[in-house]
Amino acid sequence: MAMTMNGEVQLAAPREAVWTKLNDPDVLKACIPGCEELEKTEDNGFRAVAKMKVGPVSARFKGRVTLSDLDPPNGYKISGEGEGGVAGFAKGGATVALAEKDGGTLLTYDVEAQIGGKLAQLGQRLINGSAKKLADEFFANFAKAVQG
Repeated sequence: MAMTMNGEVQLAAPREAVWTKLNDPDVLKACIPGCEELEKTEDNGFRAVAKMKVGPVSARFKGRVTLSDLDPPNGYKISGEGEGGVAGFAKGGATVALAEKDGGTLLTYDVEAQIGGKLAQLGQRLINGSAKKLADEFFANFAKAVQG
């Protein structure tokens, strides 16, 4: 099952500061809902473990995250894939762009994701609702981290 999502968040911080936080594994780990481990691997990669619950399905996903198309401090593409055992798999990517706006930074994102296994059997509305909730939670946490 494939899905897309996009949005934007206005952050009260300079673009360079937002860029630095977007590349900091400690900040990302603290902001990703359910993230238990996020460890930098090669130059532009991370190994991740996150515990997620979507509807009645709960699973621990283990996977990789890669940053590409780096354009400091304007944005990048973040891609990842994870295995959740019997729950299934998730993979996808997001294009993240940063622009100066109203004395702060406007972060825009376009996400494309694909899921399979038990998760895909839950239905499009439940999946989209859960994905939107996770994205909103991440960006709310990220906004606090940037301003904190």
